Amino acid sequence: MNAPEIIGRADERAVLDQALASPHAELIAVYGRRRVGKTFLIREHFRDCLCFEVSGLHNELLSRQLANWNTQIRRWFPDTPMAVLPGSWLEAFELLRSILEKQLRRKQKRVLFLDEFPWFATPRSGFVAAFENFWNDFASRRQDLVVVLCGSSAAWMIRQVIQARGGLHNRVTRRIQLYPFQLRDTQAYLKRMQVKLDPMQIAMLYMALGGVPHYLNLVEPGRSAPQVLEQVCLRESSPLIGEYEQLYAALFTNHTVHEAIMKALAHSRSGMVRNDLLQKAKLESGGGVTQALSELVASGFISEQLPFDRKERDRIYRIADEFTYFYWTWMAKNPSSRTWASLASSRRFLPWCGYAFESLCLKHIVPIKRKLGIEAVETQAFAWRYQPQGEDEQGAQIDLVLQRADFCSHLCEMKFSQESYVITKGYSKELLQKEKVYRSKTGTRHTLFPTMITASGMKRNEYSQPLFPWHVELVDLF
Repeated sequence: MNAPEIIGRADERAVLDQALASPHAELIAVYGRRRVGKTFLIREHFRDCLCFEVSGLHNELLSRQLANWNTQIRRWFPDTPMAVLPGSWLEAFELLRSILEKQLRRKQKRVLFLDEFPWFATPRSGFVAAFENFWNDFASRRQDLVVVLCGSSAAWMIRQVIQARGGLHNRVTRRIQLYPFQLRDTQAYLKRMQVKLDPMQIAMLYMALGGVPHYLNLVEPGRSAPQVLEQVCLRESSPLIGEYEQLYAALFTNHTVHEAIMKALAHSRSGMVRNDLLQKAKLESGGGVTQALSELVASGFISEQLPFDRKERDRIYRIADEFTYFYWTWMAKNPSSRTWASLASSRRFLPWCGYAFESLCLKHIVPIKRKLGIEAVETQAFAWRYQPQGEDEQGAQIDLVLQRADFCSHLCEMKFSQESYVITKGYSKELLQKEKVYRSKTGTRHTLFPTMITASGMKRNEYSQPLFPWHVELVDLF
């Protein structure tokens, strides 16, 4: 199906098309963080196939959920007599079943869309059991029906739907985790909005807002990236004032634990291992923290990296959500009247740029490999660090290692600057020292390539010349 209004999402749309072409009933689980465009994707892609759509209400009781369900039934099926309104989810799904049995035609596949699926499942409402019965007893037998379950609470969707142990066990036929746009689609999205910015300006927006469509919708044509960020984040009337507080509260039940984790990670430049994270966040180890970390990873707010050949306790957590990092750096404790000029002159500006640029690079491993000419080579990507065990040792930290199956590895350095980056004699020695420590402590026999990823290119001099064969620029990530 053609959906020209949709930017990117080619892989996800292919999955949706496959479900329509399938000769069987399909149950699709779609999940991803809030504001990422899940609802828009389903509505636009299936706009000619939808037979019913309803969305769960956040933090509303069973009675309000059922009232909303009944309202949508009337809107979608205005000719259906409803003498007695359903008083339970079993009755609500039975009503829907009786309607669909009359409406569906096996020659044309139709789509039933239940948005914000986790919000329906209020305590003791029996919603999940009622849906299980609806799917197993009716929908799964219909060759002309696709059921899409969509939710922003990724961890809930994984636990209760995809990995369900009850009536939905192994029932999901396809799953889509929707991520924010990468740079290429961010550029296309802005272009459609008549926003004309160069790659550096787009990258600056991305480093603050990520590739979240809802945030990108706030960008106005004719404004520079600093002007946009002042307008949407740094003024009293900015539309994203209060967004952070709403974001986590809407997704997680015990969101104070999640926010404590995010706050602690926001003050770490290189990520943190679990024990250090718990100490910084003032949290006690236990199932609640483990679940919170799992939920934050599943939702895309943090990333976890297990350094190669290291133990589970060495797993490194770091913020992956650009807006959260921007919030804790610039919005949490600052007056809302701050200008971008005052931020850019702050001592925190360059560290923020450095971390945000590293995060941007870590989300663009595929274009990095493409630029390096190793797109077809099987590669493991991981972080690596070594803490010195004595005064006679030197430590080293490498934010990205690309270990290739052809016995070569790239030790990647990511450097942000507005001008061409200058490799000094001292920094050249530092790179050689990192390579020495890495080879010594890992025992690798790989050929090692120091690799530079820069925002504005590198200035050619005697120290940078050996690095140019393995140099990636910001524009290559588009």
